[in-house]
Amino acid sequence: MTGAVYYIYDTCIMKKEKQAIIEKFLEDYRAQKPTRYSYAEIKRITNNFGDKLGEGAYGTVFKGSISKEITVAVKMLNNSQGNGEEFVNEVGIIGRIHHVNIVRLVGFCADGFRRALIYEFLPNSSLQKFINSPDNKQNFLGWKKLLEIALGVAKGIEYLHQGCDKRILHFDIKPQNVLLDHNFSPKICDFGLAKLCSKDQSVVSMTAARGTLGYIAPEVFSRNFGNVSYKSDVYSYGMMLLETIGGKKITEDIEENSSHVYYPEWMHSVLEESDELRIHIEDEGDAKIAKKLATVGLCCIQWHAVDRPSMQTVVQMLEGEQDTLPIPPNPFASTETSRKYAKFGVAARQITPDLEVIQELD
Repeated sequence: MTGAVYYIYDTCIMKKEKQAIIEKFLEDYRAQKPTRYSYAEIKRITNNFGDKLGEGAYGTVFKGSISKEITVAVKMLNNSQGNGEEFVNEVGIIGRIHHVNIVRLVGFCADGFRRALIYEFLPNSSLQKFINSPDNKQNFLGWKKLLEIALGVAKGIEYLHQGCDKRILHFDIKPQNVLLDHNFSPKICDFGLAKLCSKDQSVVSMTAARGTLGYIAPEVFSRNFGNVSYKSDVYSYGMMLLETIGGKKITEDIEENSSHVYYPEWMHSVLEESDELRIHIEDEGDAKIAKKLATVGLCCIQWHAVDRPSMQTVVQMLEGEQDTLPIPPNPFASTETSRKYAKFGVAARQITPDLEVIQELD
């Protein structure tokens, strides 16, 4: 009898412990989901918008505190911009995904016409501040750290493409949209232009180009280059990588006159001629990293989407132990044609692959 009572008692204790584990999980899960705040709470969190971090086309970002332990960045969205699609995208997409290389959405505000997005605060600004440049040596993080950042961003995009229930296309990968935490680990942000599509479909239909000139894939800019797919993010990643390692803003190719040499074309000619990369390099190990990053970047900006690697392959290339990677084919048809299209951040090679077009998912 005593044994039976002990068994029943022990079983009850185990059930309660299991239930406690489940409840703890649900509590943690609820805590991870973004919280809705009122406008009055937003004013309190930001100390009446007293600490401005920056301002962009879609809104102004302020530093704030939810508690003594939790510091946040609050983005107040402009009412005059768009129809609320960016707000819906951010809350609907980033609010339900969690990855070490994706910025976390802590909360949001939808109080009348006032809309705000509340993110985890990342103290080291964006990758744009730390790109390699002769004029930016004091901020340069070193080639090993730059490789770590490139790898982290690649893993974040790979997660968006393969790790979620629906494939997420970001459409605005650039240094300004890669934030760095206290350890300079990268986190992709700004999902205002993102789109969802089924993982079993290869391409997505779009009614208009989206993204930032200089980083937009050719097929996103013009359907003459083919259909839009997850490979469009791969192109943007490649342009971001080339800009980061070379210290030259891709957008400068848009601003300068037609006699200016298109930057990715110059980078390819440097690798093809086995010339030393004319960038800040101190030792042989750094040179190998720089060449690897440049090669991966050029692989990613092939004009024909099917010639670009997937982000899974990009991760493998960056993690690989081999000192050198094969130089990708030169996608630049000629200096004249590349200059002609440089102002758009695309090349002159037209492609029309026979791919089925699918509809965007809401």
